Amino acid sequence: MRRRTFILGVMVSLLLQARARGQSYSVLPPDPLVGGGAQAIDGIAARIEEDVLTESEVRELAAFQELVDGQVKPRPELIRELADQWIVRSEALATNYPRPSPEDVEGNYAKLSKQFRSPEEFKDRCARAGLTEPDMRRILDEQLYLSRFLDYRFRPAAQVDDQQIERYYRDELTPQLKARGQSVPPLNEVDDTIREVLVQRAIDSLSTRWLDETRDRLKIDTVSRGDAP
Repeated sequence: MRRRTFILGVMVSLLLQARARGQSYSVLPPDPLVGGGAQAIDGIAARIEEDVLTESEVRELAAFQELVDGQVKPRPELIRELADQWIVRSEALATNYPRPSPEDVEGNYAKLSKQFRSPEEFKDRCARAGLTEPDMRRILDEQLYLSRFLDYRFRPAAQVDDQQIERYYRDELTPQLKARGQSVPPLNEVDDTIREVLVQRAIDSLSTRWLDETRDRLKIDTVSRGDAP
């Protein structure tokens, strides 16, 4: 079954944690394949089971990363992210996991817009990246869908005890705040926040392990640009 492009900018960046970013790369050029001298056709970037990941999906993920993070991962990592999205999406669809509400999507769209100096700058940056407003809402809808499913699937196993909370408070939070010249709140004022941070770490670890194991069992063939039809 062919799917439209659905992008998860940072698939497991849930409430409080974000993954570290790597080296900066340029956005991939549009470079569509043209058939018959008139109509542009999409290329195949990879085959996964009986489905495909397209070149337009790779380009859109690159554009979204450039917009949000200011840098783009190399092509093999883009394809791997798209494959991971395919895995999560397939599992979520199999369980009939519900889509996010339009209000939730709109809320995330507003939050992303506020990361820029003005709404005009946000729209201009989107346009320069080749992302329309419907594109952005579709991307954010899928981001919420996949990240919420990962949370739903792995939160029950993400157990955190009081010792872990105390260790984080002592070894991580306290040194960080002191290094910034900020006061350290009592543990009982931040223990719920710390617990959520540690739960998110556990969800990230569990989901990464699951994706690695699942990916190894699937047939995923990357197609070089020269080999793509």
